[in-house]
Amino acid sequence: MEQSMYEDILNAAIQSEIEANRFYQQVAEKVTDSYLKEMFLSFAREEDKHRRILEGFRGKPGQAVHFASASDFHVSETVDEPVLSIEMKPAEAIALAMKKEEAAMKHYNKLAGACSDGEQKSLFLELAAMEREHKAKMERAFVDIGYPEVW
Repeated sequence: MEQSMYEDILNAAIQSEIEANRFYQQVAEKVTDSYLKEMFLSFAREEDKHRRILEGFRGKPGQAVHFASASDFHVSETVDEPVLSIEMKPAEAIALAMKKEEAAMKHYNKLAGACSDGEQKSLFLELAAMEREHKAKMERAFVDIGYPEVW
């Protein structure tokens, strides 16, 4: 893969992490529940961490990007995306977050599917794996909060 193509893909992924960080910070500012506020600030910090990781790959086209493989529990596919409001319950807030991560994962998988270049495809699949890991965290939190009877 050409250096410029590699940089373009990374830059787009970094921008997605910046936007996700901004989204979670905005949600944290809007919710009144202190638990939700801290939870969304934690999500924002996680997105910032991933941005920094991706920035570390800039200028290193020979270095493969690898993210831990996470299970996909498919919980987010079973719920509708809630509308953001200051009265959100914790389960609704987590559902919103996991739907956002699901969309990002699907986006990268779709881009990988459209690639004929093996290296580009691999990079998009790694970015999808990163989003799958985010999604899995949200799904675990959703199950813990949304279904306390399983405790």
